[in-house]
Amino acid sequence: MRLRSGVFASSCLLVQALGVTLFLRGFFPVPVRSLPRREARADSPAEPAPPGPGMVSNWTKIPAPLFNKVVIVLIDALRDDFVFGSKGKQFMPYTTQVVEKGTSYSFIAEAKPPTVTMPRIKALMTGSIPGFIDVVVNLNSPALLDDNLIWQAKAAGKRIIFYGDDTWVKLFPKHFMEYDGTTSFFVSDFTEVDDNVTRHLDRVLKREDWDILILHYLGLDHIGHISGPNSPLVGPKLREMDNILKKIHISLLSKEEASLPNLLVVCGDHGMSETGSHGGSSEGEVHTPLLFISSAFEKRSGPLTQPERVQQTDLASTLAVGLGLPISRNSVGNLILPVVGGKTMREQLRFVHLNGFQLSRLLQENTPAYEKDPGYEHFKIAEKSHGNWIKLYLEGNNSEILLNLGKKVLKQYLEALKTLSSSLSKQVAQYDMYSMMVGTVIIMEVLLLLLLSVPKALSKRAEFEVPLSPPLFSLLFYLMCLMLCAVHVIVCTSAESLCYFCSMSWLTAVGVMMLISALMCGILSAIAKIFENSRLPLKNPGVSSSSWSEIDVLILAGTIGHVLSLGASSFIEEEHQTWYFLINTLCLVLCQELCRNNFLLKECDPQHSTNVKQNFDSLGETSDCKNIDIPAASSSKLDKATSSSEFMKGSHKWISLATPWVILICCRLLRSLNQTGVQWAHRPDFGHWLTSSEHKPELSFLAAVSLLMIFFLVQRRCSLVSKIAMALGLLGVYSYRAAVGNVIFPWQHGGKDISKGITEARFVYVFVLGIVFTGTKDLLKSQVISADSSMKSTGLWEVYSGLVLLAALLFRPHNLPVLVFCLLIQTMMTKYIWRPLKFDAAQITIMHYWFGQAFFYFQGNSNGIATVDVSAGFVGLESYVEIPAIFLTAFATYAGPFLWAIHLLCYLSSEVSSMFCLKTFFSEPIESENQERLFKGIE
Repeated sequence: MRLRSGVFASSCLLVQALGVTLFLRGFFPVPVRSLPRREARADSPAEPAPPGPGMVSNWTKIPAPLFNKVVIVLIDALRDDFVFGSKGKQFMPYTTQVVEKGTSYSFIAEAKPPTVTMPRIKALMTGSIPGFIDVVVNLNSPALLDDNLIWQAKAAGKRIIFYGDDTWVKLFPKHFMEYDGTTSFFVSDFTEVDDNVTRHLDRVLKREDWDILILHYLGLDHIGHISGPNSPLVGPKLREMDNILKKIHISLLSKEEASLPNLLVVCGDHGMSETGSHGGSSEGEVHTPLLFISSAFEKRSGPLTQPERVQQTDLASTLAVGLGLPISRNSVGNLILPVVGGKTMREQLRFVHLNGFQLSRLLQENTPAYEKDPGYEHFKIAEKSHGNWIKLYLEGNNSEILLNLGKKVLKQYLEALKTLSSSLSKQVAQYDMYSMMVGTVIIMEVLLLLLLSVPKALSKRAEFEVPLSPPLFSLLFYLMCLMLCAVHVIVCTSAESLCYFCSMSWLTAVGVMMLISALMCGILSAIAKIFENSRLPLKNPGVSSSSWSEIDVLILAGTIGHVLSLGASSFIEEEHQTWYFLINTLCLVLCQELCRNNFLLKECDPQHSTNVKQNFDSLGETSDCKNIDIPAASSSKLDKATSSSEFMKGSHKWISLATPWVILICCRLLRSLNQTGVQWAHRPDFGHWLTSSEHKPELSFLAAVSLLMIFFLVQRRCSLVSKIAMALGLLGVYSYRAAVGNVIFPWQHGGKDISKGITEARFVYVFVLGIVFTGTKDLLKSQVISADSSMKSTGLWEVYSGLVLLAALLFRPHNLPVLVFCLLIQTMMTKYIWRPLKFDAAQITIMHYWFGQAFFYFQGNSNGIATVDVSAGFVGLESYVEIPAIFLTAFATYAGPFLWAIHLLCYLSSEVSSMFCLKTFFSEPIESENQERLFKGIE
């Protein structure tokens, strides 16, 4: 059966979507879940029954609240060293005093990745561990339907007030008696976003009509996104937070009742990395302070020790007990025992029993073989010992035996809680390997089938023969179906955990197995046909099959090696090393190729070279082709007609030979600019040195030189108007960075007030749009008004120049050398490598792709979301506007690959324009084989 290439590609796309869906369903594990929220409020379990007849515990209800009013102050991106380190002692003196000598308990709470705001709020309020899929919905948080602390408090009649990040309002709609949300994504604002929270504080603290007050401050997080944790803005912001905590604490102490004390909780949702971002799993991102401050606690004495580490999910269980609420049914957290350590032994045992009962029930609902789980076994042992303790307690035994037994039971409970929590947490990170493998097999089969069909799809008829019922493979098809169905039965009957693919109906599963078998038979049939055609005699025996060069071998081996490396998580985390190795190897192979062309090849006929040179000179003087960059690089066009050894003479030859080594030096310098990946991301680099406050003059000088270099490298093919716009735009870029405090002008001596740089950034946007509009106009004119290929080439370069200006605006000052080296390498590769060595379009495309991927990591990016520079999305914006913010953030992140892709279009368009002029002005064809090679690659 023959299919058109469009129909065949569409069918492959649908099958590919099926494979991707299966893979993602296995890759993103189903979170641990219990009953729906409306069914979650049930009678609490009673104390364990004492052994013996006629003895029953009289404590069956949920314990009474331990605190009257609770204030939760969540400071976004508050790292643990901001409170417990040197910065805490310097900028948060009151908080430090309370931690060291006051009535408080301090902990380091460990957050699980992804360390972004919305999943962390879920973890704090539900006690569950959100998955990475929550990163996608972080931009538009839906209402939280799981059982959580806020819902339990509202159902119990608690009056809740909230001020701060509007993510809470989206997660908990209609739960707050009073609220005022602020936009969390406008990272350029780190003053008003906190003032909007603090302005309500004096009024609310005087009132008595609330039980829970939640404050979420965003300013520190925004400072981190803009200038990192070492910014001079961090100190004043921490001092501001310290004054707010002092005001709240003094107010709570002054209004404390005799019956119940008040509680102040200080925490962070996540930390920040050394670059100021978050989302990953580095130590600075996952470790946050957790403070419990109340007069109910004993005053600290003695030297301060290292705070104990707890899980962030433990807060939900602890606050539920403190407020006299049921623990959320989906919580995997443990009770933080020191918070209730001042209560009687019976109360403490009651608290940990409620926590253990909730965790064991959650385990029963999510694990088929829960009875064999060590945590469940430990809990049952502790529960039995608890019953014995209650028997002694009800008998009125007050001896030392009762106290020692209580401590033993408490220790058993804590061990059971730890094991149960660990077992439930592992289920969140347990992948559905079977579904992932089935999806991967479908994806790889479709990709291989597409690769085999490329020659047919690119032919003139653009058809592909699909072997639906080949007699040779009919038996193989049925055998594969039977074998895959047998594997499916074995896997699904022996699996200990739930599997999505096994939960499908048998009819659907058999259909997927038949699809896999059919794809495999189609691949084998296509391979057999290729071998069959290779045995046929050539129609033109004078033309031999071209042998593979070292470049072709490297491109194929590098591509296959990179694909295979993605099968290991460590290679994904450190993928930048793969690309650095590939481009370094590519430069060495290019050096070898240049040496061969300059020293080993024989020179062509000199008479023919002279005639072509004269024709080429006349071509350069022709008005129709003078915008194709031929006059500037006439020698690079001449090599299309002459051999490389004739062309490369004198200084040009030596510059060409030095080009790969210059590129290697540039790449080595870029690697030192930004550390990326996971293993070595914490190590200091040149970028950290430049961004420190004491090296601002050096950063300013580097930024100014980089902007000048960008202008000289880009303006060579721009029109006069675009050159002026580019110069003014780059001046505006420096002015913007000076306005926001990243760099300084030479005449600046004292401190300068820092602004948001709105006017300066919009000044640059005007020139970006002007340059892009000019290039778009030329592109449309070349397509509609006249078929002038030189105008199309010029238009593409104008668009490229505008995007370079936009990248210069969005890049941080220390990253401007990345843009300079990008333009420099593109210029040198074009003039001294690609044109002289006569690479075809396919080879040049792969090289552009490799360098684009390498420059993605040269920018400091990685495969973790923590390296995404969110601040780039708010350059020139006064408020959060979703579409421009997303576009600017995405462009700043993928500027390297995008600029190399646009340069590829510019280069191929320039080559096509040059060939058009050659065909027009040369009376006879020159090196038709090279022309056909180029045009074949472009098609």
